[in-house]
Amino acid sequence: MEENQDNTYSIGSQARLKAIIDTAIDGIITIDNRGRVETMNPAAANIFGYEPEEVIGNNIKMLMPEPDHSLHDVYIDNYHRTGVGQIIGIGREVLGKKKNGTIFPFLLSISEVKLQDKQIFTGIVHDITELKKTEAALRESENKFNSIIKTAVDGIITIDTHGLMEMVNPAAQKLFGYAESELLGRNISMLMPEPDSSQHDGYMERYHKTGIPHIIGIGREVSGLRKDGSVFPFFLSISEVQLADRKVYTGFVHDITQQKVSEERLRRYAAELERSNRELQDFAYVSSHDLQEPLRKIQAFGDRLKTKEYDKLSDQGKDYIDRMLNAASRMQNLINDLLDFSRVTSKSKAFVKVKLDTILTEVLSDLEVSIEQAGAVIERSPLPTIEAEPTQIRQLFQNLISNAIKFRKDGVTPVVKISSRSVQLHAHLTSTPGDEMVEICIEDNGIGFDEKYLDRIFNIFQRLEGQKYEGSGIGLAVCRKIAVRHGGDITAHSKPGEGTQFIITLAKKHLQE
Repeated sequence: MEENQDNTYSIGSQARLKAIIDTAIDGIITIDNRGRVETMNPAAANIFGYEPEEVIGNNIKMLMPEPDHSLHDVYIDNYHRTGVGQIIGIGREVLGKKKNGTIFPFLLSISEVKLQDKQIFTGIVHDITELKKTEAALRESENKFNSIIKTAVDGIITIDTHGLMEMVNPAAQKLFGYAESELLGRNISMLMPEPDSSQHDGYMERYHKTGIPHIIGIGREVSGLRKDGSVFPFFLSISEVQLADRKVYTGFVHDITQQKVSEERLRRYAAELERSNRELQDFAYVSSHDLQEPLRKIQAFGDRLKTKEYDKLSDQGKDYIDRMLNAASRMQNLINDLLDFSRVTSKSKAFVKVKLDTILTEVLSDLEVSIEQAGAVIERSPLPTIEAEPTQIRQLFQNLISNAIKFRKDGVTPVVKISSRSVQLHAHLTSTPGDEMVEICIEDNGIGFDEKYLDRIFNIFQRLEGQKYEGSGIGLAVCRKIAVRHGGDITAHSKPGEGTQFIITLAKKHLQE
């Protein structure tokens, strides 16, 4: 009865053991002392892509790629002869060969079992293909991350909670003028001028106590201290990273030296421009009052002489009076034009949405008499809507179109072409006012001019045609001033006798004034 119970217990234990082996996730293979496979559980068969009966009875080396395939029998012989195992009882990563020829990595641990009548070896196979893929992906990700850090244009510095530098990328090294070995392990305060250098440790301590950040997650402009003692401005943004066992801080350093220099130059230029404009406005005031008062007297007494004393004068005297009054009239027009020039900025209004087509239609209507008298042909294409000051745009169009009609060639029908196109100053930049421009072209077939005079024609009082044509020489100067105020400029292409092409650029949008 007891023997029966022992046999029953033994059979039950074997059944349980077989059930465990058959349902194991890892592969389990047993071989005899010559390397022939005796058992192979379903997991192992699935891993290698065989049915168990295809492997059992064959040498285990069928599951190995070269050179292990050829060396395995030698390895077993050496073990039987010396008792020294290369892998038995140790476990290591090896390569396996699937039925379809695929080579894959797995973790192999082998144990030796000595039974009453024979010696067998049991190998446990743990497929690590996915693990290897994950490791490879992680390494690739780390390599990419390291490459990004090393090649970044901005400086990147990582410090621990004590302010000691753990990582400094090449851009930061170059920016501060140090070698990496001079920075790692040192306090970040060495890169700060006073008083920040002395206060930095206190700031970190307060942050760790209160959790209230002074700059972390915000970013701001600060000053840095180079190795040579020079101080420079940069924009610093800091992020806090919680690792598995500790906390680190990463600072991104963007040098803004050129930006600050440009800002200062712009500030000084703006101050000089404001001073110059004030002087111009003062001059305009003098022109409108002090200069015009004596001029009005000249005109008034000249008119009296012409109306009351004209018949008493000699022919030469009459000529003098006429020439004096004509000169006074030209002087009056010149002063008025100069006042118009000064008012482009001094009396300017806010920008609004302006349909350039509408403005052009109104200007052509105002110039209708001049156009008919000259027999001019106007060719126009659609113009866009932009932010502008309507009155000044009207003045711009009127000056240029009237010039095109005025400076026509004798015996040739004047043709004025007006067109536009959109211009983007820098590729991919459209967010800032001034990035997008409209280019307006006003082209005529008139007398033209030599382009060596191009710089002169947009200056006040500059006239290339002497006294043949009426005008003060201020019109194109007003046009340039209007174009510049609208975020653009004006230039021209011309040849004597071949007409002129004026090209005006205007910003589509503007900063709020």
